Amino acid sequence: MALAVTSSSTAISGSSFSRSGASSDPKALQICSLRLSDRIHVATLSQRRYSVRSESHSRSEAFVARASTLIAPEVEEKEGDVEDFEQLAKKLEDASPLEIMDKALEKFGNDIAIAFSGAEDVALIEYAKLTGRSFRVFSLDTGRLNPETYRLFDAVEKHYGIRIEYMFPDAVEVQALVRNKGLFSFYEDGHQECCRVRKVRPLRRALKGLKAWITGQRKDQSPGTRSEIPIVQVDPVFEGLTGGAGSLVKWNPLANVEGVDVWTFLRTMDVPVNALHAQGYVSIGCEPCTRAVLPGQHEREGRWWWEDAKAKECGLHKGNIKEGEDGGAADLTPVVVQEIFESSNVVTLSRGGIENLMKLGNRKEPWLVVLYAPWCPFCQAMEASYVELAERLAVKGVKVAKFRADGDQKEFAKQELQLGSFPTILLFPKTAPRAIKYPSEHRDVDSLMSFVNLLR
Repeated sequence: MALAVTSSSTAISGSSFSRSGASSDPKALQICSLRLSDRIHVATLSQRRYSVRSESHSRSEAFVARASTLIAPEVEEKEGDVEDFEQLAKKLEDASPLEIMDKALEKFGNDIAIAFSGAEDVALIEYAKLTGRSFRVFSLDTGRLNPETYRLFDAVEKHYGIRIEYMFPDAVEVQALVRNKGLFSFYEDGHQECCRVRKVRPLRRALKGLKAWITGQRKDQSPGTRSEIPIVQVDPVFEGLTGGAGSLVKWNPLANVEGVDVWTFLRTMDVPVNALHAQGYVSIGCEPCTRAVLPGQHEREGRWWWEDAKAKECGLHKGNIKEGEDGGAADLTPVVVQEIFESSNVVTLSRGGIENLMKLGNRKEPWLVVLYAPWCPFCQAMEASYVELAERLAVKGVKVAKFRADGDQKEFAKQELQLGSFPTILLFPKTAPRAIKYPSEHRDVDSLMSFVNLLR
């Protein structure tokens, strides 16, 4: 992710975002410390022109020291002046992304920045440009991004006439991690440690130079982690410029927008996009942890595919993840959830039913069974394919069934049915005593049909 500047008072730092060096001109210092009402007045006088000035990039630690000496004049803040962002989020619930972006930039001016990952969140930059206000963009360069992502950064800078403010991980921390655990330790013990070094800590440094930030989070992006994202909130995890709890505000203008609508907007506005999208990539992160999604897969299945569906977060948006008593992501399964794989050709198996199926040594016909959770977007994404498959197999003498394997049945499914993550597909042949697990993530009808035909 990186910070782009469209204001004349912005500079880039390798350790935190801040304004450029202190000016000897007292007017310049006053502009840096204007209150919201003053900023609005200044914006009116300048006809809210969209302007950019390229600033020199200083990555020295001395920059942080300069930032810490820039002190705004004391303002007596009355209790009633404190913004109720929970109430503001409710007011903006039905607002368009453009309206939300305009409100965010209006309220925070040069103290807010867009977090850009190099994926479809380029929509945020387009919305910011359309407001006519100055804006900043930052990005985290983990050192392991795809070449296509770096090319997009360059294209975005040229298209919008901005400079993205890049944040980098601490070289000593990266060196220690790689020397101790190797280049690909995340495949063995999870991605959290690597993300903490390469993404979370650089982000924390970046946000310490801001009062607010803007993300491209959407509710439909990930199961169990992003389903309750507010439009705007006080960031519950990271600290902002003034430090302490409540010192940073987080804006999510795309929270209520579906992915398909984001892409309609990008095509309509003809903005630069990551070339990886044309190769089947939807959610894009670091190269070793990102791959194209396959037919019937949810977009987040292209990230950390070796882990459970609910673990697909890097830690940047931890504040939007409900945590359980064990500190992990809580089970966000709704009390009432719409059933899936509903078809006269799909048999619903109970615990007793699947146990009997497992015990049968000689079955009259082979059985194909999906282990699923109805709330899981990955299962929902393959529903149409599975129902169509059931219709085609009905005339071939193959039984197609489903077994809900979440909740109380999850441990049983893990121990007895080879459940790794949802969905898991099993074929019970006519004579083989043990079910055969479908090994591929190609969940389209033709791929599943080939699997059945080869083994039934």
